[in-house]
Amino acid sequence: MPFVRFRCTDFPDQPWKNGLGTTKELVTWPRGAGMDDFVWRVSIAHIANDCSFSSFPGIDRVITLLSGAGVVLKSQDGVLHQNLDQPLQPFAFSGDTALHATLIKGDCFDFNLMTLASACTGRVDVVHAQDQSFSLKALQGLVIACAGQWRCGDQDLHPDEGFWWHQSLPTRYSTLIPSSADASALVVQVQPHATAPPSSAQGATI
Repeated sequence: MPFVRFRCTDFPDQPWKNGLGTTKELVTWPRGAGMDDFVWRVSIAHIANDCSFSSFPGIDRVITLLSGAGVVLKSQDGVLHQNLDQPLQPFAFSGDTALHATLIKGDCFDFNLMTLASACTGRVDVVHAQDQSFSLKALQGLVIACAGQWRCGDQDLHPDEGFWWHQSLPTRYSTLIPSSADASALVVQVQPHATAPPSSAQGATI
């Protein structure tokens, strides 16, 4: 059962698939998979200019604004028009859709989940201190602290720290608990199609 701690500052900036931006890749599964053969992938993108998003046919995506004023997302056919301007509000869309991002005011940073639609289902949940605790039920996933402090088993998490796992978590790591009143976190939960993900009113389910 891989259980991997990380700090966002540990990851180098990499170019987007289309070369129009940069990203920090937090995890790609299977490990060592490339842009064309991953099952799920989590990254933090820096959007510094108006640009088109990379094309990912067959991939379901969830994007969440972390900091900055955000972007306006528009599809080429005009069907999709979404203001991504509220931090920690996940927005799900298809990687098949050609999108252009227009900055609202200055650059921004966005949290991205990508899942292979034919293999698994992914969701992003937003957890706050007032939620008191959150159960990590998925077989695979990732947790990242956005603000405040968190406790998971014997692990303390501070902002921009987190962990990811593959296969079920041991019981001691199955509950995320806030340690400060200002705590917020993002939780990625990925389930193979053989087992359905837990239902929740929070976050974005694909």
